[in-house]
Amino acid sequence: MTPRFGGLFIGCPVGRDIVPQRGGEFGENISKAGRRCITFSNYWRSFFLWLLIRSTIDLALRYGQLVTDKYTEKLLSNHDWSFPVPIAYGPGRLETLDQQASALALTNPLIVTDKGSAELPFMQTLQQALRNAGIGSAVFSEVAPNPKDSDIALARETYRQGGHDSVIAIGGGSGMDAGKATALTGNNDCDLWQFDFDRDAPALPAGHVFPKLICIPTTAGTGAETESTAMITHTDRGMKLCVWHPDLKPSLTLLDPEITVGLPSSLTAWTGVDAMVHAIEAYCVPDYHPLCDGIALEALELIGRWLSTAVSTPDSMMARGGMQIGACLAGVSFLKGLGLVHAISHMVGAEYDTHHGLTNAIVLPAVLRYNAPAIEDKVPAMSRALGLRQANFEAFHSAICSLLDQLAIPVTLSELGVPPEAAGRLAEKAHQDAAAGTNPREADVGAIERLILEAITLGRCA
Repeated sequence: MTPRFGGLFIGCPVGRDIVPQRGGEFGENISKAGRRCITFSNYWRSFFLWLLIRSTIDLALRYGQLVTDKYTEKLLSNHDWSFPVPIAYGPGRLETLDQQASALALTNPLIVTDKGSAELPFMQTLQQALRNAGIGSAVFSEVAPNPKDSDIALARETYRQGGHDSVIAIGGGSGMDAGKATALTGNNDCDLWQFDFDRDAPALPAGHVFPKLICIPTTAGTGAETESTAMITHTDRGMKLCVWHPDLKPSLTLLDPEITVGLPSSLTAWTGVDAMVHAIEAYCVPDYHPLCDGIALEALELIGRWLSTAVSTPDSMMARGGMQIGACLAGVSFLKGLGLVHAISHMVGAEYDTHHGLTNAIVLPAVLRYNAPAIEDKVPAMSRALGLRQANFEAFHSAICSLLDQLAIPVTLSELGVPPEAAGRLAEKAHQDAAAGTNPREADVGAIERLILEAITLGRCA
């Protein structure tokens, strides 16, 4: 008898040349369960039926997860969810920015970017698009790899002296964070740290309006383009802290995969893993947020499918587009929160000016091992999203480590110049990071110090 799933007859395409990898695995599992499969000679009929079956089963599994006892109480309580901003996606969209800029009535934007991006071709494309619309602009690029409060003070001065009315934040995470922080302070006299995420939002003058803000990522990793928060280094405290205001939202996020084609393979790998970490940590945050959870899993599926190709075949527009959308979705998903990977990486970056995505990649295996008891129920869905054949923690962790090996990610933080004696100091700071508070497993300073020591000395070889 042909099995049914939700009233649908199941038909399985057969033959190694016909069945997609995950479909073949699914068909194999059905057979192992002693069930009969209908075969089809027509490839396309079979293929599209497989897609329908997969979608139905994924939906059923996710629905089943929602109605478990773990979530029943949460389904009967109140929640407040918000989602982000207008997004324009497509190859070549940067060249048409004149249309969006005109629609937003920009007259004199300040383009904020990092030092490494200031002379790259996409900057010329951006400025030409603005000129096509008759819009003047200026560029501020005095931004460190991990933006400092002193960088933002200079950017604000440039914004005011230039009589600018808007901000275009373009680059990787540093460029966009600097742009968002500039927009936070450009039209008011508040000190930057009055916008600290852990404080109440400052009182602003009546009629205050934040500058219109456009965010344009030039890497596929940061996810900073859809939300108002910015990570800035507090130079006096030697800590990376989050600043924001609920009324500052990007007026537009522009995703153009053509911008990312020229990225070095190493940077593609580092930023891509950064996006993967965003999705994993967000999904594992214990708060109930099914919207972010669904987006995180979709991000993982896209990243798992396209990251290796983007690194090995850098001119693949499909891979670049898939990664850019995946990174954007992962950025949306961490509206839910992050975890200890980010709490640690923020402080390592603040002290040692390491690349954020690379630091995340090195720290990830140790934090996953620590969190294992608390994320056991999360692993199967993440494993399915990544297309893994097994759905237990050990297989998931091993697959992550194998991917990091394939991408030539350094094994330990010591390779980035972080010494063992820094572990205690970094742990004290990481424990104060907001991301530590949403980690799925509670960790005191001592536990965080042990994690950092593991990442410094053993890394994923532990």
